[in-house]
Amino acid sequence: MVKKDEVEKFLSDFKTKLEIFDVHFLDERNKNTQALADLDITHIHRIDYLKKLKMENYLSGPNKDKLGFNLSDYWEFGMKVKKTDVYIKIRLGKPNGKVICVSFHPAERKMKYPFKKGEE
Repeated sequence: MVKKDEVEKFLSDFKTKLEIFDVHFLDERNKNTQALADLDITHIHRIDYLKKLKMENYLSGPNKDKLGFNLSDYWEFGMKVKKTDVYIKIRLGKPNGKVICVSFHPAERKMKYPFKKGEE
């Protein structure tokens, strides 16, 4: 199992890279767009939420890319946004490039936070 300091290191690297290179969102499917609109979450809000991720929001990772594109590992996080559980899948992306947000949408199943107090 991944250790807390590994999650904190990833988040530190992610946030630093986000500040320098910005983010590319991949989840522009209609259902996600509508769900985000229903929660009044704009592009800027999503960036703010990414910046607020903490070790306690960790769900899983690092996970290997299963599609064979040889991309950076992805990590999964979750958080409450307006009383709704939101699932977030992110990766560091290519060196000297934007971080990638693969998914940012209301959770489709119950999320388990291994490092959140009361859920360990």
